[in-house]
Amino acid sequence: MADLSQEEWVAQLQNDDNAVILDVRTEDEVAEGHIPQMTNIDIHLGQGFLDELEKLDKSKNYYVYCRSGGRSGQACAIMNSVGFENAYNLEGGFMNWEGEVAE
Repeated sequence: MADLSQEEWVAQLQNDDNAVILDVRTEDEVAEGHIPQMTNIDIHLGQGFLDELEKLDKSKNYYVYCRSGGRSGQACAIMNSVGFENAYNLEGGFMNWEGEVAE
């Protein structure tokens, strides 16, 4: 797992043909705005979160975010523990996001 600053996260994401953006916030939070082309799996689902992770392609690179960076850090650690090699946490989360926002 790597914690990346906004600038590092965006730069790495733009140059990554194998990237997936993963939003681990609740549906209500996502409804308030999100990074375009993301996949949403709420980390609060517990076992459901793990079940959804198992459906993902572990060979891809995951760019993970939440509201402030805490839950996405946890999500990256969980992902690493179940066999995902590349999970990148967005430091500061969506709260500090300066890129494009979809609603």
